[in-house]
Amino acid sequence: MNARITFLGTGTSAGVPMIGCTCAVCRSTDPRDRRWRPSIYLEVPEVPGVPGVRGAGILVDTSPDLRQQALTFGLTRIDAVLFTHSHADHILGLDEIRRFNAVQGAAIPCYAAPQAWESIRRTFYYVFDGVPRQGGGIPKVEPHEIDGRPFVVSGLRVVPVPLWHGPTPILGFRFGSVAYLTDCSAIPDDSWPLVAGVETLVIDALRDRKHATHFTVAEALDAISRIAPRRAYLTHMAHDLGHAETSARLPEAVELAYDGLVLDVTVDAS
Repeated sequence: MNARITFLGTGTSAGVPMIGCTCAVCRSTDPRDRRWRPSIYLEVPEVPGVPGVRGAGILVDTSPDLRQQALTFGLTRIDAVLFTHSHADHILGLDEIRRFNAVQGAAIPCYAAPQAWESIRRTFYYVFDGVPRQGGGIPKVEPHEIDGRPFVVSGLRVVPVPLWHGPTPILGFRFGSVAYLTDCSAIPDDSWPLVAGVETLVIDALRDRKHATHFTVAEALDAISRIAPRRAYLTHMAHDLGHAETSARLPEAVELAYDGLVLDVTVDAS
């Protein structure tokens, strides 16, 4: 089944340009060097004659930049949200869900691992505590726990891929021929088979210098070599990596992703 991925954000937690920074990348006029916080949007078309596949827009993570991302890239509906983990740059846009609730007239199913839900419930206590509130309203979500097994969202088969983000266990996701592995510093032994055979790989590559919780460019390239996809894209980049300069030294079929990049991919229907 054909689908489309839009990169809503490809930067690290501080975004690029960084506040108060005057480095060459932060001052760059190349629009590919402007990076919102990390997120992708997967559009699945309606498939006539296939039950459950009615067309959907699936968001991976609710970045703090979600409002501007939605306006810039024309997001008009969100049928489900998948959370990789609960760090601020991946969840703080959750309150923007309420506008999609109003447009769609429904709560939005959201999926996360139990550990991530613990943090999300604390951070957005007003969404989950059941206390009536007047005023601007609250996001309406339907929480679903990811238990490690593949699951189905809007007719799409999703395979969770356990990863290490420093000492923190998080999730990547595989959708048929594409895998999205952001914020990782290691791939556990049991997870390599889960991404075997992917044609399109999106993987974390923060910078060249070693980091405690993210792959470097070299470490990402090692993982790409082992997985051997047809094409690979680096994401979650800091301001250390200028788009043009970094792209010029990458191997064939490996590119830096950038905000607004759109990929046509193949996903699995349930």
